[in-house]
Amino acid sequence: MNLLQYKNYEGSAELDMIRRVCQGRVLFIDDLVTYEANVPDLLQQEFEAAVDDYLETCAQLGKEPQRPFKGLFNVRVPPALHRAAAVRATCDAVALNEVVVRALSAYLNIRSEASHLGATTQA
Repeated sequence: MNLLQYKNYEGSAELDMIRRVCQGRVLFIDDLVTYEANVPDLLQQEFEAAVDDYLETCAQLGKEPQRPFKGLFNVRVPPALHRAAAVRATCDAVALNEVVVRALSAYLNIRSEASHLGATTQA
């Protein structure tokens, strides 16, 4: 998926073949903010206008705009993995949160290599 970025918001970039328009929505917030353009070159501009309109509307309503990624999320893992991570954290004298941060950092730093592993074929 292609992502658009503006003012710490991300938006999707999709093609609606039935209506023959480019469209998207602001991602990672609960409020529904959408945008569309007739050609791909204008989608970024429409995304930015939608974000600006969202921020202005929130200000007019006296509502705090939702911000994506507060740095807090729930993760569901198998009990055995949870236990192993907690034991490892204790042995390393770090918090379980630190283990998760390290694991996410490692995953993100090797993402391009990992995504290509499934695409390889053996002769």
